[in-house]
Amino acid sequence: MAETLHRYVAPPTVASPDLTVGERLRRVRLALLGRLSGAVLRFLVRRPARWRWAARRHHPVLDRLAAANARRVCALAALDVPAYRDFLRSRPGGRRRLGDFPETDKESYVVAYDAGRRCWGGRLPTRGVVVDESAGSSGRPFNWPRGERELRAVHHDIVGYTSLVFPMRRPFVINAYSMGAWATGTTTGAALARVAVVKNTGPDLGKIVDTLREFGPDFDYLVTAYPPFLKHLRDRLDVEGFPWARYRIQASCGGEGMTEALRDYLQERFVRVRSAYGASDLTIGLGAETRFTVWLRRRLRTDAALRAALLGAGEQRLPMVFQYNPLATYLETNERRELLCTVTGLDVIQPRLRYNVGDEALLVDQRRILDLVRADPQARAECRAALSSERMALPVLLLFGRRDSTVSYLGANLYPQDVEYGLYTGNPHAAEISRFCLTLVEDAALETRPVIHLELRRPLAEPERAALAAACRDGVLRHLAAVSRDFAQSLTEDPTAGDLRVETHEPGTGPFAGQQKIKNVYLVG
Repeated sequence: MAETLHRYVAPPTVASPDLTVGERLRRVRLALLGRLSGAVLRFLVRRPARWRWAARRHHPVLDRLAAANARRVCALAALDVPAYRDFLRSRPGGRRRLGDFPETDKESYVVAYDAGRRCWGGRLPTRGVVVDESAGSSGRPFNWPRGERELRAVHHDIVGYTSLVFPMRRPFVINAYSMGAWATGTTTGAALARVAVVKNTGPDLGKIVDTLREFGPDFDYLVTAYPPFLKHLRDRLDVEGFPWARYRIQASCGGEGMTEALRDYLQERFVRVRSAYGASDLTIGLGAETRFTVWLRRRLRTDAALRAALLGAGEQRLPMVFQYNPLATYLETNERRELLCTVTGLDVIQPRLRYNVGDEALLVDQRRILDLVRADPQARAECRAALSSERMALPVLLLFGRRDSTVSYLGANLYPQDVEYGLYTGNPHAAEISRFCLTLVEDAALETRPVIHLELRRPLAEPERAALAAACRDGVLRHLAAVSRDFAQSLTEDPTAGDLRVETHEPGTGPFAGQQKIKNVYLVG
């Protein structure tokens, strides 16, 4: 796809007419520095081998260089992006440090200014641009134009990471992400076609099954999809008696979080399953899982001391854990622990500048984690083994997700990821679950209780439905009592707190009627 686009060079070489002579000179200096750093980065990521070399030799001093580069991009945008220039005028103050530039977000910046004014030079190029659309999970879809160089940089990141984490002798990618205007599907397919045979099936189980059977077990397969779809695929292939042992199938997923319970369930069939983190607002290759981050996340489940040191005392949630490249996307967190991102390359058409995507997160240098586990011989040995394969030295992103993704019940926060753990951990009926959502209902006695709605994968007889509901209820209660002190205390103080209700629904009925399957909706009113 990117190969057919016309070349786009950013930022434009013509300075804004209202700049002073001093501002024009500063603009030239900032643009030259930005292009120089961009050229170095493009050289490092252009080949998978160079990408791996750079990821394995990352040093904390590069984080300071990345911060300086992010500050330069903001300063250049203040001169050359009309929307950002106006945005800053309404927020007076010095701009000596990166933190002096105000945050941007959808409401204050994207909605407030039209697409052209948010571009370098105040113009949206008329050729060589692909427009992606966000899925609209926030209630309104947004459009994000990308040029050839921006897409090429994203492609290099995807290829570099994939070649490192998913070693394949004869790679065949089955791209099951949703196709169309959404960024992930089309971009993933175009990127991986550089290094593999690719079939863009979209989320079509029948096409995927047919593809696997027709091309046979001589290929190494990588299925890219949203996490719940991978479960649908595993369950479908199991029902059809698919010969898993003859095939080598790995999976890469994104678009939403994944619990370790779901990963365990999938890895009973797939060789390995790894997640990536991105956003249509920013880029789809912002962060990704490695063997090291998976080990760290699993360790945080059981190591109370490490959990408190990294996440803070009393933190009950288990975040997704990724590694990321600050030279490409510089990350910060504000006082509310919300993630801010500055895309440091000048190849983007619309620069993202300390952009608040709405996710709660923590950022940790890898060396701090190594220091924390050094005193524990077992943890140190496990950590060393986890680092031995990919050997990536990039910093770590601990991602909790959206702040509002909770249901409050008797003073305890119930998170969809904790419900998912309870549904899939040790549940013999897990294959019958298509998806779930969580809500609160008030009964006739004016008591408010949480209800877990389950969409069945196929119609079931009443005894089977009852057994499934009971297993899910027991599993979720068991997991919530283990991970949430507030919920465990509620159970001791009020036995009715355990009145967790599970309702099963035929496919496409109840709260699942009319829901698009691009991404699951886990909380319903």
